[in-house]
Amino acid sequence: MSNSILVQIVGAPVPCAEGTQDSWREVSNWAAGQLRAHFGERVLVKYYNLFDADCPPMPTDAQLPLVLIDGEVVSSGGKITMSLLRQKLETQDKSWSTA
Repeated sequence: MSNSILVQIVGAPVPCAEGTQDSWREVSNWAAGQLRAHFGERVLVKYYNLFDADCPPMPTDAQLPLVLIDGEVVSSGGKITMSLLRQKLETQDKSWSTA
């Protein structure tokens, strides 16, 4: 969809006793499903491994997971908060508000 808003989530595999876990990718997939249910095709969610060649540039002092909406940092480090993402997306276009 040409006028969709891009949500980019950057994470990295986490080392563990069994090798690695890709927890942030799993959370990203869950968040994408939640945002699709709420906004439909108006939102495109893309997950990037920090080591992917097409990973967006990391801002100075950024922490994982990094969440960008249309290139703007929404959160850096901590948890991916759905209420914050919905709020930021709704402010992108007031006609999206489903309050």
